[in-house]
Amino acid sequence: MPSLSLSRDNLSRTLSIPHSNLQIPILYSVLHIDCGGLVNSTDAFHTTWLSDRFYSGGATSVVSEPLHFLHHQEKTLRYFPISSGKKNCYSIPLSAAGGGRYFLRTFTVYDNFDGKSHSPSFDVSVAGTLVFSWRSPWLDSVSRSGAYSDLFFYHREPAVDLCFYSIATDSPVIGSLELAQIDTNAYPFDYAKNSSNYILINYGRFSSGSDQWGPGFSNDTDFFGRSWLSDAELRRQSVSIANGATIKAISAIKDVVNVEKSPNYFPGKLYQTAITALGNGGGGGVLEYELTVDAKLDYLLWFHFAEIDVSVTKAGQRVFDVLVNGENVSRVDVFREVGGFAAYDWSYVVKNLSSTTLSVRLEPVVGAPVICGLENYAIVPFDLKTAPDQVVAMRALKASLHVPDRMGWNGDPCAPTTWDAWEGVTCHPSKDESYLVVSQIDLGSQGLKGYVSDQIGLLTNLVSLNLSSNSLGGNIPSGLGQKSLVKLLLNDNVLEGQVPEELYSIGVHGGAIELHLFDSLSGNKKLCGVPSLPECPLFWGKNGLSTGGKIGIALSSKTNRYHRQKSLMALEMESQHAKGFIRSYSAN
Repeated sequence: MPSLSLSRDNLSRTLSIPHSNLQIPILYSVLHIDCGGLVNSTDAFHTTWLSDRFYSGGATSVVSEPLHFLHHQEKTLRYFPISSGKKNCYSIPLSAAGGGRYFLRTFTVYDNFDGKSHSPSFDVSVAGTLVFSWRSPWLDSVSRSGAYSDLFFYHREPAVDLCFYSIATDSPVIGSLELAQIDTNAYPFDYAKNSSNYILINYGRFSSGSDQWGPGFSNDTDFFGRSWLSDAELRRQSVSIANGATIKAISAIKDVVNVEKSPNYFPGKLYQTAITALGNGGGGGVLEYELTVDAKLDYLLWFHFAEIDVSVTKAGQRVFDVLVNGENVSRVDVFREVGGFAAYDWSYVVKNLSSTTLSVRLEPVVGAPVICGLENYAIVPFDLKTAPDQVVAMRALKASLHVPDRMGWNGDPCAPTTWDAWEGVTCHPSKDESYLVVSQIDLGSQGLKGYVSDQIGLLTNLVSLNLSSNSLGGNIPSGLGQKSLVKLLLNDNVLEGQVPEELYSIGVHGGAIELHLFDSLSGNKKLCGVPSLPECPLFWGKNGLSTGGKIGIALSSKTNRYHRQKSLMALEMESQHAKGFIRSYSAN
């Protein structure tokens, strides 16, 4: 799933004063992580970057040409060699109680840091949903200079997983990541479900009549951290020339109002410049933009206009049509809608694409068309996730079994569905298709040395479990007695104690487990209590000493105390009698 990224090759290093006509947003949490960075740092635009943290594994490195990069956080990187497993993640804590909306931006660079001259192939997921795909070879400019990618998503859990999945044996890589909590109602759109059910992935965001700007490129203010390309990179020059039009950039001579307002906080700088197409004889020309897209997805377009030409003083002087893939979706008269020097924004959802190119065309009706900026977001539905209780169970097993890093047990055990599940794990959708559930675990001969967590009982859809030929100790949890279980292999470990009655009774009383499968418990010299295994001692239970054994010992202890006390009383009486202290009592 490619997305349009902002290349460092087009870096604009201009400094400007932030716009003053703004509405101060609610202060939300913002996190800037220098991936691979060993210490905190501050960049040229006074942004504080934290040293690398929240990662599951991998190693650090630096780009091969550090002087080619402006910021420290662009020179360092974290990569995930195959020895760290196919899947590695950043698990980033969130501050929003009960859920919130977030803006995530990543910087990805290769720059031949490993000396192999082979840019890697890998996928990236957010909260269990595939969002970015990097395939070798990268564009030379992106490989050498890196690129920014960003998206918006809604999340309800206390942490979000940003995961990397290796293609073949390539090592995924990341230079920096930024996460900002934003207005919960930002970027609303009319769709089949609530917008919180989708991720919005940036497939093109441009500002007209200016160079590339925003965080990492200039010190211009954008509260969400959005960066803006120059529209020249996406505008079709040939269309304007063919129509005899002249492209002209215009700038505002005063502040534009209605900017940086809730919930989207579109920056004031966006409306300070614009592009128009002047036709022959004073009429209007045509403006057309082409955006590369994935035809399998739908898209959300956000249009940004402002009438900043002082010669336009009333409605009807500048009117133009907006066509998306040849369909006329709106007739625009900015002055009629909001007057002069005021921001005017609206959105449109594009569905049922038939090609990998999305065309946006502005055709004149009266005067020349004008545009300040445009955003294009892929609407990506959240993938199915593993059922929460089964996530708890699998993470408990990861800890108790001491699963090695090379197996890549990180992030969601089953998601994204386009990736393989955790190594040795098989998943499928639940009956109502609301979650993913674990059906098989095959970890035979993996050198595991822990124990089987009793949380395994939460895997209520488990059909097959193979933990054979490891060095697992402790008792067999009674929670393994699931009626769904068909295959069980625990042989050749160092398990001990009584086999749980819950597990044995499934086979005895017609359950799914066949009796001969209990032979798979062999090789555990301290297991007992089922056919083919030794009988358990009278007072021995599945967790060591049985309740009956403890009661017996307790009763024995009480009896012994009674006899000891009786003997002491007899000795005392004999002693008192010998001293003449025992009184005589008559019948009265």
